Amino acid sequence: MQLDCTQTPDLIIVHVRDARIDAAGAIDFKDRMRDLTVADTRRVILDLSQVTFIDSSGLGAVVAVRKSLGPDRPLELAGLNPAVEKVFHLTRMNSVFIIHPAVPALAGSFRDVV
Repeated sequence: MQLDCTQTPDLIIVHVRDARIDAAGAIDFKDRMRDLTVADTRRVILDLSQVTFIDSSGLGAVVAVRKSLGPDRPLELAGLNPAVEKVFHLTRMNSVFIIHPAVPALAGSFRDVV
């Protein structure tokens, strides 16, 4: 699973660089997200703009990451394409996550970290 980060003093944006989050990559996704966010306290936005497919395992992995961040650090989502957004609406996860239509415009001024 290809993930990279953009960071500011208050925010981490994790960019998913794969087209799918599914059963084949769900465990790797959770492990990479843990590696990128565990020792941090900043707000986390997950950029899903390149993801065109997510299945129940992928959705479960995203929920697991949200839980691992704890109640004071909600995982926010950004850039959902129509197919991925439909999954979040059908499962009512759109009421659980803060969903931004796109990655915040400030992202261009952030420092990239791989």
